[in-house]
Amino acid sequence: QLQLVESGGGLVQPGGSLRLSCAASGFTLDYYAIGWFRQAPGKEREFVVGISWVGGSTVYADSVKGRFTISRDNAKSTLYLQMNSLEPEDTAVYYCAAVFSVPVPQREEKYDFWGQGTQVTVVS
Repeated sequence: QLQLVESGGGLVQPGGSLRLSCAASGFTLDYYAIGWFRQAPGKEREFVVGISWVGGSTVYADSVKGRFTISRDNAKSTLYLQMNSLEPEDTAVYYCAAVFSVPVPQREEKYDFWGQGTQVTVVS
């Protein structure tokens, strides 16, 4: 059974960094798109960044361009999200999600599989 497990969240000061991980099991990631989404309290879940496992093309939300970097480890079937220059507005639960697709969708309803989420809190 396909599973996604996020880790790496925590508490960090503004300007700090965190690296999130998303470990996939139960399937091979070829021809899947994997996305990171986040949901802040009282707000809708929003797309952050995604990657097409085949080819490695990426799509970033404007709000994180230049600060966040997505990467993958094929051998470990693991996705990473390096988050630098964190701001209080980045505080949210971060989710990874997967869909059998080469292009990277940005709408959450396009994704079929979701992890449980990991909390990121940016506070002074």
